[in-house]
Amino acid sequence: MSEATLPARIQLEVVTPEGLLLRDDVDDVVVPGEDGYFGVRPGHTPFFTTLGIGVIVYTRDRVSRSLTCFAGYCEVLPDRVSILAQIGERAEDIDLQRAEEARARAEARMKTIRDQVGYEDAHEAFQRAVTRLAVARRRRG
Repeated sequence: MSEATLPARIQLEVVTPEGLLLRDDVDDVVVPGEDGYFGVRPGHTPFFTTLGIGVIVYTRDRVSRSLTCFAGYCEVLPDRVSILAQIGERAEDIDLQRAEEARARAEARMKTIRDQVGYEDAHEAFQRAVTRLAVARRRRG
């Protein structure tokens, strides 16, 4: 695809089991892949990947916004990014107090658990809570 035919924006669509979370035309998006974050701009090479736990950050007209993302799949096309997330949340839907309490509980569990499986579960709960806090605080900033 030549530069002259690059799309001006990317259509970003985020869907969870609860339904459509976001559909917007954006300038770029950064997504938490299972093996690390990756960025997408208009005209990106197509690919398909699994997602990890993290923050989806997208920009439109120089304003960044973010969503939580807890596992799923992502398809990237030159003009579209489609995300199927197991869990995804907008900043305004996150209860800060509840997320902080979940972080504290998970942190306490990680300190007391002795077996690997239990620790991994507690660590994942900790990651989810910290991600929620990051997204919620970024919006309230």
